[in-house]
Parts: sequence; structure tokens; C-alpha cells
Amino acid sequence: MLLSLVLHTYSMRYLLPSVLLLGSAPTYLLAWTLWRVLSALLPARLYQRVDDRLYCVYQNMVLFFFENYTGVQILLYGDLPKNKENVIYLANHQSTVDWIVADMLAARQDALGHVRYVLKDGLKWLPLYGFYFAQHGGIYVKRSAKFDDKEMRSKLQSYVNAGTPMYLVIFPEGTRYNATYTKLLSASQAFAAQRGLAVLKHVLTPRIKATHVAFDSMKSHLDAIYDVTVVYEGNEKGSGKYSNPPSMTEFLCKQCPTLHIHFDRIDRSEVPEEQEHMKKWLHERFEIKDKLLIEFYDSPDPERRNKFPGKSVHSRLSVKKTLPSVLILGSLTAVMLMTESGRKLYMGTWLYGTLLGCLWFVIKA
Repeated sequence: MLLSLVLHTYSMRYLLPSVLLLGSAPTYLLAWTLWRVLSALLPARLYQRVDDRLYCVYQNMVLFFFENYTGVQILLYGDLPKNKENVIYLANHQSTVDWIVADMLAARQDALGHVRYVLKDGLKWLPLYGFYFAQHGGIYVKRSAKFDDKEMRSKLQSYVNAGTPMYLVIFPEGTRYNATYTKLLSASQAFAAQRGLAVLKHVLTPRIKATHVAFDSMKSHLDAIYDVTVVYEGNEKGSGKYSNPPSMTEFLCKQCPTLHIHFDRIDRSEVPEEQEHMKKWLHERFEIKDKLLIEFYDSPDPERRNKFPGKSVHSRLSVKKTLPSVLILGSLTAVMLMTESGRKLYMGTWLYGTLLGCLWFVIKA
């Protein structure tokens, strides 16, 4: 009985975050829509500045739950710049939590509002979120042969022309690495071997297209590339090996007590511009990631295992920075739901906001 109660309580840890994060989405979209209408005749830079601030409010609520609520210990290796920069953020991709890790680093530079993502095309159909991410600067791309760089170049160039601050997040592997997906891993390794590239063990062979288009379109606007390698510690099995990284639900249920983040800043001038040279450079960066991960997981020296090389810093995000967002969005949502007209507006936003967002993508296509 006691064990059942403990397991039930444990499994419900994600309920409060889920209710508030999803439940406040209509509230946020209504606030953004109001600002979008009011700013129609104002300078675009003013609209973007306030939109970035609104985005900070929502994402700080996300970070409250994924950092403060979970109590995850974040160990940061490398010197994360304190100042805001225009960057392309490249990282290994294992979990849906990887998107939140980018927020974690950006928040530590006061650049949370500048985070924009290169996303899989199918994610644009997400209710409310899919539409809004596109409005905030997200770029949806199709894979492989269907990848069309024209729209991506056009959108990025418009941001450069407008002087929009950019913290552009790209996962070059294109899909999440999962050690149990043996066919995917074998295909990725075979692809590398056929082209004379190093075969990678703990990451997939990176794809160059989105990274090259982003760099080529934004090079005059960029300060650096952020090369980030992430390990979710705390999911060891009895054999000493790691199971798959946690999903968002598992992370919120505290199945990852420690997060290791290896950070490397690469100046824009050190990145080759020609696509074939950049392809080689990007693969070399993933070779470095792979070596870091092999040493982390498999080093024969116990002193070097379960950590990245170099000194780590235990990085904490103050609850004073994140809790106000929870209170603001939570209170506004609660007030809306207290009245019949508010509930109708809330449900209408979910329904018609989703339908209009999908229609927008259909017309745009």
C-alpha cells in the first residue's frame, strides 16, 4: 500500500507543471495577439523587443519547473560568456529536454528572449505553439531531399536586415540519438563510412544543410558558434551503462538529478564558409563530441568517468528570476477561468487559435 502511494505520488510530479505550462498557453497567446494588434503601426524593432520580453515570461516559467521544481544539479564545463551574443547554437540531440537546455544557457546570459529554433516541419501543426514559434522566429524545415533553403534564407535575411538578436538553436543530427534504435544508428554509421568520415558511436552523423544556410545567411550578423554537448546523468542501469535520456515527463519526475553541459565557444572567423569545408568542420566537431561522450561513459579510468574533462561549475538559476512568471501567468489564467465569458474566451482560443494557426500554414504553403 505504502509503495503504491509512493509510486503514485512520484508519477504525479509532472501533473502540476503540465497543467500550468499547457494551461497558460491560451493566456499567453491572447497577450501576444493583443500586442501584435497594438504594435501594427509601430516600428518592427519595438514589436520584436516586446515580443522577446513576453517570450522571456513564458520560458522563465518553463525553467522554474525544469530547474527549480526538479532541483536538477547543472554542472557547466567551459566558459559561457556573460554578455549576449548573436549565435548559432549546435548541440547533440537525445531528448525533448534538449530544447530546454538551450533555454537554460540563454537565461544565464540574459538572452532568453532571443532563442529561436530550427524545427522539424511536422511540429508546426502543434496546437498554438506551432504557430507562435513561427511568429517568434522559428523556422520549420523538411528533411533531406525535401529540404528547401529558399524560405529559410529569406526569413533569416529578414532578421539580419532588421537587426534582430539571434540565439538560433540547431540540432544537426536531424533526429534524436537513441542507442536502442540500432537500424538508425547503423545507417548513420554506414553513411559516414561510405563517405570516408569518422564513424561515430554516441552521436549520429550530422547533416550540414540547415547549419550552412544559417551561417551563410547570418555571417555578417553572427558573433560566434556555441558548440554544446549534453549528458543526462542519473539514469544508470545496474550494469553501469546509461539507459535512454529522460523524456520531459521523466525529467519532471526527477529521473535526472544531474545535467552535464560541455560548452565551447567558436568565433565566427574560425568557421569555414564554403559548404564542403563546413561539412568537414561540422563532422570534426561531432567527432570531438563523440570522444567527450566515450570518455564520459566508457573511460577505463574511474576518475575520468561520469564527467567531462576540465573543471565544472555548479550553476544555479535563482528562483527569484523564474517564480514571478509562474505567478503572473498562473494568476491571469485563473482569473480568466473564473467567469463564464472568460472560460468561453479560453476555450475559443484553444479551438480557433489552433485552427487559424493551421490555416495560416496552409495558406502560406
